[in-house]
Amino acid sequence: MTHKTQKLQPRLYQAPMEGVIDHHVRALLSGIGGIDICVTEFVRVTHTRLPRRVFKRLCPELDRGALTPTGTPVRLQLLGGNPEAMAENAARAVAAGAKAIDLNFGCPAKSVNNSDGGACLLQSPHRVEAIVGAVRGAVPASIPVTAKIRLGYQDRSSYMDNARAAENGGASELAVHARSKVDGYRPPAYWEYIGEIRQQLSIPVIANGDIWTVAEFERCREVTGCDAFMFGRSLLARPDLPLQVKAFCAGEPYTPMPWQRVVAVLWDYYCTTREEYPAKYLGNRIKQWLAYLKLGYPEAQLFFEEIKRHREAEPIEAAFARQLSGETVTVAA
Repeated sequence: MTHKTQKLQPRLYQAPMEGVIDHHVRALLSGIGGIDICVTEFVRVTHTRLPRRVFKRLCPELDRGALTPTGTPVRLQLLGGNPEAMAENAARAVAAGAKAIDLNFGCPAKSVNNSDGGACLLQSPHRVEAIVGAVRGAVPASIPVTAKIRLGYQDRSSYMDNARAAENGGASELAVHARSKVDGYRPPAYWEYIGEIRQQLSIPVIANGDIWTVAEFERCREVTGCDAFMFGRSLLARPDLPLQVKAFCAGEPYTPMPWQRVVAVLWDYYCTTREEYPAKYLGNRIKQWLAYLKLGYPEAQLFFEEIKRHREAEPIEAAFARQLSGETVTVAA
């Protein structure tokens, strides 16, 4: 009799992606299943006390216990370079209903880095430690304070200094994107650095970067030794990747989501959000998601080509109807 080999089930996280993964997408992705923790887009902190409505705009889940509609916990992410302001606003976020605070030291965007936020802080590990420590001291001990870093700013030489800085500041978990700021999103991801960080730190380390398939997940786990993983762009390309990973670890068979079901998810997203954006932007978020989906589904490219020039409801919804019906679509070159 053949016995299935089961491996320890990993903890799987949805990565924060500004302007991409909002609460609507979190609801859809967590509803598909396999995700253990969601993280919001960042709340930018300067020197002001943010009102409650700012936190709730980016994290409306605060009104239901910081959970998605299907019960997945949501962490509120803050971004900024001033320890006192970050601490005060973390406390205000908790008062607004946040159950966990995540700190962004990884955003590579020039506009963010030029405003003293995100990955630029990795140039000064003592600032990372000061910010984490200030936030840790400002919120109740029952509230997790987590951090996300890259391997460095101009290069990857400061990876261990920043990881230790986050731990010394009191972070309860550390997510590591296995690239520097200058590396951007270019492959490869340098998973071996995450493995070294995991060996040196006493807090849990979450591996992030270039985990597009189950096979890449398995290689990342072997290289890093981690039992927690974060998915960003790959989650948008393959919305059921967490379910694929968990089935693999359980030794269970799994059939990936067919394109027809993916289209149904997109249609749900379109119907939920079409009233929230000006008419001239109708369909933009669907086109954005299709740009990721084409990495996992060749049908997404055809769908994108069919609607890319349209901003009116009628042609977009007609294209959806054809996709939902399973009609074969060809697009003229």
